Amino acid sequence: MGQHLNRCLDVPVALPPLRRRLLLLFIMLFLWLYMFYSCAGSCAGLATRGSPAPPRAAPPLPQLLPPGEAGEESSLEEQRAAPDAASPISSFFNGSGSKRLPQAIIIGVKKGGTRALLEFLRVHPDVRAVGAEPHFFDRNYERGLAWYRDLMPRTLEGQITMEKTPSYFVTKEAPARISSMSRGTKLIVVVRDPVTRAISDYTQTLSKKPDIPTFESLTFKNRTTGLIDTSWSAIQIGIYAKHLENWLLYFPIGQILFVSGERLISDPAGELGRVQDFLGLKRIITDKHFYFNKTKGFPCLKKAEGSSKPHCLGKTKGRTHPDIDQEVVQRLRDFYRPFNMKFYQMTGQDFGWD
Repeated sequence: MGQHLNRCLDVPVALPPLRRRLLLLFIMLFLWLYMFYSCAGSCAGLATRGSPAPPRAAPPLPQLLPPGEAGEESSLEEQRAAPDAASPISSFFNGSGSKRLPQAIIIGVKKGGTRALLEFLRVHPDVRAVGAEPHFFDRNYERGLAWYRDLMPRTLEGQITMEKTPSYFVTKEAPARISSMSRGTKLIVVVRDPVTRAISDYTQTLSKKPDIPTFESLTFKNRTTGLIDTSWSAIQIGIYAKHLENWLLYFPIGQILFVSGERLISDPAGELGRVQDFLGLKRIITDKHFYFNKTKGFPCLKKAEGSSKPHCLGKTKGRTHPDIDQEVVQRLRDFYRPFNMKFYQMTGQDFGWD
């Protein structure tokens, strides 16, 4: 057989026996790898052609937030495929992993700093996360867990699968649904001064709908009496204690981590340290990963996930807030104060909003 291979592959017979055997071994290994990769590519193609068509989109469930107030995210369909786009060769060497339901979810809150936290966490090699917001537990629950799992990136043993959808925190059905998926799911809530959060929420809506009423007129049911309109989502979201009570019916307080949106800006490495500890991860993300962008007014990554270039959040983040009547701001602070005090007691943390 060795003589036959020598003739077919033109291996010089003058080589010493040991070197000739090593060369033959190398050639045979190369041929085996070539056939393996060819087969992998063909099999993947056949599997794709033979797979059933994706299910038709079910009508979305009723939204808690009014249309147009959802977070600004890139297309879910575009980001679904991105994490899993890999050649057979890279899959062979890196390990293709498998799609798992998330072990941790950033459940809120809108305009609190959830996008920044997710982008910072994705620097960690043991964290894999969906880029877009799946909105499974509030809008797409009827599609089923198999649909939800298919959105997740592939992970290897020891890696954590994550997603973030800030509207979960204020969705009444979300706690029971997540608990039904897994009672052990770790939950992260990014909170921010509710008055500043409400103004930021309004600023985002204003950028899309310049003709909406003023912040001051939306804040009150009756400005003369000073009655706050708690039906307006920008106000309602900031009543954190009320929403947390719903979550504590299904999850113990120790299974929920509360991240300060303010400290995420002033001390991102410190807050990320707490998050990594909570997730059971080695503290890899540290001060060396951040620099402060004076123009935007918040920290940016020196190197983003899968890139060697600096990365700041997009232009939709860090918008300049409109000037709000200070009397209205003070009335809102007075309104939120008792709810904030209760939230501090429930979480065991003083966020210093007063």
